Amino acid sequence: MKLGFFTANFTEKPLEDVAKLVSKYGYEALEIPAYEGNGQLETKEVIKGNNARQIRKMVSSYGLSIAALSNHADSFLIMGPKGKDTDFIFKGTAEEKIKHGTESLIRTAQAANALEVPVVVGYPGVENWGRFFFFPYGQGWAEYEQQFAERFTPILDKFKEYGVKFAIEIHPNSFVYDIHTAERALELVNYHPALGYNLDPANIVYLCLSPEVLIDRLKDRIFHVHAKDAELVKQNLPVGGTLMHGDMGNLDCSYRFRIPGWGDVNWKHIITELSMVGYDGVLSYEHEDVTMSRMDGVEKTAAFLKPLLIKAPYEGRKDKLFGEKNS
Repeated sequence: MKLGFFTANFTEKPLEDVAKLVSKYGYEALEIPAYEGNGQLETKEVIKGNNARQIRKMVSSYGLSIAALSNHADSFLIMGPKGKDTDFIFKGTAEEKIKHGTESLIRTAQAANALEVPVVVGYPGVENWGRFFFFPYGQGWAEYEQQFAERFTPILDKFKEYGVKFAIEIHPNSFVYDIHTAERALELVNYHPALGYNLDPANIVYLCLSPEVLIDRLKDRIFHVHAKDAELVKQNLPVGGTLMHGDMGNLDCSYRFRIPGWGDVNWKHIITELSMVGYDGVLSYEHEDVTMSRMDGVEKTAAFLKPLLIKAPYEGRKDKLFGEKNS
């Protein structure tokens, strides 16, 4: 496994400046934003001429590789919401938003192909997350299932054509938000080879799910991992519960994103389970910790996670007590 860095942590800096910065702290790979207007990498430019080769060369010059592209923003429009909630991403009619999200996500796969990047991370979105509940409209979620299959199967076919995989980030307020919906989404597209998941343990902890169980259930469908932690604030939970609204920076908030090692996620368990299911990819550090600066996170995350990363799988013992049949 390798320690990666999500360059969107410093969206105000050019991509090369971020690569230069994080390479000094032992980060080995980058996850780069690819939604329109992100300020670091525009897919329309990547696919022109030899631009992709120049980007790869620049990243490589700092001893880094590109592990994934992120299209968390535009992809969210494919299923919604379609109203003012997402005008900050793209302003238009519902149909225009769906078209924008679909075209942007497919173009990201094309850019990933040009950059020789294996994975694109994103969200499917959902018009109304509350429809997971059976009241007041019990048929609502079934309609979203049909919508997911219809809208994403053609997209996944394009991903397969480009030799790229799409990793949905399992996240509250989206169509795939827990283990059940992750498994169901695979069923809905007939276990399409291009569909898998981005494991962000912080999002899993938010709904009191087990990241370890998720890893063991989804196995080789985990295409990418975010190194992000979370804290269920014990003194605030009895007041606000896990779905408390408001700013995560408020002192009384019941839930906070943290950097790895500062929250409730057991990273030794996470890394162990990932190793057991054959994951040998990147743990991409994403900073959303409201308690400390991004540079605090850059330094502390590298210092905490680097010693924990498993470099190679167990070889098995070959002595008399542990022969070939017992190893």
